[in-house]
Amino acid sequence: MKRIKEVIVVEGRYDKNALKQVVDATVVETGGFGVFSDRERLALLRRLAAERGLILLTDSDGAGFVIRNFLKGAIPKSQLKQAYIPDIYGKERRKAAPGKEGKLGVEGMSPAVLLQALERAGATFRERPSQEPAGEAVTKADLYGLGLTGGPDSGAKRAQVLKALGLPERMTANAMLEAVNILYNREEFLSKFVQYGDETDCAPL
Repeated sequence: MKRIKEVIVVEGRYDKNALKQVVDATVVETGGFGVFSDRERLALLRRLAAERGLILLTDSDGAGFVIRNFLKGAIPKSQLKQAYIPDIYGKERRKAAPGKEGKLGVEGMSPAVLLQALERAGATFRERPSQEPAGEAVTKADLYGLGLTGGPDSGAKRAQVLKALGLPERMTANAMLEAVNILYNREEFLSKFVQYGDETDCAPL
């Protein structure tokens, strides 16, 4: 399975599942049109774009292009790559009827088509698996142990750490957990926390 450097942005979880069976990459969902009003999601995408670059891979119907155009206007062009799937008409297996325009979405594409779309977009493929271990993920228990959830001052402490990490200060605990697990492994996050421990008055795990 080929590894891809950039973060791939898709519309929903079924698209994500389809891609994760084809490439080894970080895949983030927009939640459909939800990204329009989700400031935390948009802020995370901007951070990921700046650090690793994004590949937009939305459906080929009108709704997919609305989402694509919104993100094109919200993220610097130099940090975006555009991947397009062809117009193939049909119905995904899980659906009772075809979509409004009758086109298959990302989830309905074959692995070969998805790979071709990513190649044409200029995805940065890494043929060899990373020699470095991925590391453990940050958990909700970690956030609780660090005083970032479950306490009377957790919101304020979380805001300070988020600010230090360059993430939106108003992120919820769940949004923070998703963000730090994309950007860091557990060891990296804890080392970052040690740097900001004095500010938050918390002790690292």
